[in-house]
Amino acid sequence: MAKKNNTKSAVRRMHIRKGDIVKAIAGDDAGKQGKVLGTFPAKNRALVEGLNFVKKHMRKSQDNPNGGIVEKEAPMAASNLKLVSRPGKKEKE
Repeated sequence: MAKKNNTKSAVRRMHIRKGDIVKAIAGDDAGKQGKVLGTFPAKNRALVEGLNFVKKHMRKSQDNPNGGIVEKEAPMAASNLKLVSRPGKKEKE
């Protein structure tokens, strides 16, 4: 009997794409809009400009000589996002 492969190699189809304008429908940023900077279909997540900020503690380095706490966007669940508009696609009348 063949072993079953339990790895998730199948790529999911997402309802949003890079460049779309989306609105957060759940979470701390509910009601806010932003542009999709990237998608991660394997994790069903999307990186949205201006949404889901997290604080990252940065060590001192050549790029960041002072170190400290930096706020940056983190990917959020695609199920919490609603498509508002897609550039290049005409609205239905």
